[in-house]
Amino acid sequence: MRHRLLRAICIALLPLLLSACWQDAPPVESSLLPQEEEPSDTGSLSLPEQFSLAYAPGESLDPITCADGMQQVVASLLCEGLFRLGPDFEPEPWLCKSYTYDPVSYTYVFTLYHGITFSDGSFLTSADVKATLDRARSSERYGARLSDVTGITAGSETVTVTLAGPNTGFPALLDIPIVKDGTWERPVGTGPYLFSAEDSGDWLIANQSWWRGAKQPLDRIALVEASDQDTLLYRFSSHDVQLMTADLTGTTPISATDNVTYLDAGTTVLQYLGCNTTRAPLDDPALRRCLWSGIDRSELVSAFFSGHGIASQFPLSPASPLYPQELEERYSAASLSSALSDISGRRPLTLLVNEENRFKVSAAQQIAKEFTAAGISVSVNALPWAEYTAALAAGKFDLYYGEVKLTADWDLTALLGTGGPLNYGGWADPQTDQLLSALSSATDRIGAMERLCSYLKTQAPILPVCFKSTSVLVQANVVDGLKPTMAEPFYNFSDCIVHLRKT
Repeated sequence: MRHRLLRAICIALLPLLLSACWQDAPPVESSLLPQEEEPSDTGSLSLPEQFSLAYAPGESLDPITCADGMQQVVASLLCEGLFRLGPDFEPEPWLCKSYTYDPVSYTYVFTLYHGITFSDGSFLTSADVKATLDRARSSERYGARLSDVTGITAGSETVTVTLAGPNTGFPALLDIPIVKDGTWERPVGTGPYLFSAEDSGDWLIANQSWWRGAKQPLDRIALVEASDQDTLLYRFSSHDVQLMTADLTGTTPISATDNVTYLDAGTTVLQYLGCNTTRAPLDDPALRRCLWSGIDRSELVSAFFSGHGIASQFPLSPASPLYPQELEERYSAASLSSALSDISGRRPLTLLVNEENRFKVSAAQQIAKEFTAAGISVSVNALPWAEYTAALAAGKFDLYYGEVKLTADWDLTALLGTGGPLNYGGWADPQTDQLLSALSSATDRIGAMERLCSYLKTQAPILPVCFKSTSVLVQANVVDGLKPTMAEPFYNFSDCIVHLRKT
């Protein structure tokens, strides 16, 4: 009976399994979500005897090509990148000691730390870095972000990367995990743990010669077989494994088990309203500017995304030091009504949203309600994904509720540049193109971003809403101090304390 109950819970939880940046689920009552503030204290008997992660033993752990979700979680403890992204999405030099950039030839030279070893004792070489980055360029996961790379060469302790054009934010794209060349299926990395297949099962073993020198909170982490999502969630529900990544605002409803807590991490996934700037009345920047100021973003995140996001008035995360806080405006429904009264030529508008995600549908309906109350009629049309994307491609919309995963260099060209592949609203503006280009080549990126956002605020080709958060679900009372980031659920694991049952 107990196993039947656990399996029922597991099936209810199935949609939680997260992908690459841990991603898409409908509104649920907040009481159904794991509570972060007051984890239940059921005493030491609730603690596990060992800390375990789920993984699929028949699948690759190669961080370049492995499946999203738990394979990536395991791989994140094995391998490290030239840089890592902090909670503010700024690149932190990691395997890379220093670098130079030539703005004339668009060339970066990255110098590696001397004497870094892989977990098997062999030395990290620039050839290993080149081999990994070459594979990443043709991979589904990293190919798009490296599309401007035209060449990679390996020196003695340097790696030279040449780009097709300027990008002073390029280091933020190089948090790609480096693997010892030829060890892809069971990767050998420079990370704090190494993979070990033993008679007792598969394990992650603390790398005693880790080049960073810090001691890990666990000497051994058990790897528990979970070859499919159903099994994974059964393992987590029954506490056979203690941690999993999840998207709590994805496409399907979720439930939660007892004795579970969650930790959120910011992402570069932007949700926004796109405007069809090619036809009236949204070809009028004055109307778009009114709508930009008329979205109660904080309330949307709180009420419709259960706080799993961060409100944003601009198309970059407020967690970034580039975010222009001084340009923000306080929301006022009265100000929106007053501003709209001065706009002529208004007609009813339709807001498209994909029907599979009820979180987005609810947010779109609330925005439409606020706009209508302020004096411009907006109705929501929720369409199946195929019809929704077809309508966007054909330009058959006034407004649409969109979502895009941006890169951490905050290159907005695809979204806002003339002819950009994600520029469904047809925004074509030479000044925007000039400001986007200026950001890519700027040494003062804060100033360049401020100028771009100041102009976007006046033109409002898109209306940013929020940046999504992703979540790490953990068995309550087991891990203290964990602070995950978008790409690393174990970002600060060396500083954590793990509580296990004493046997």
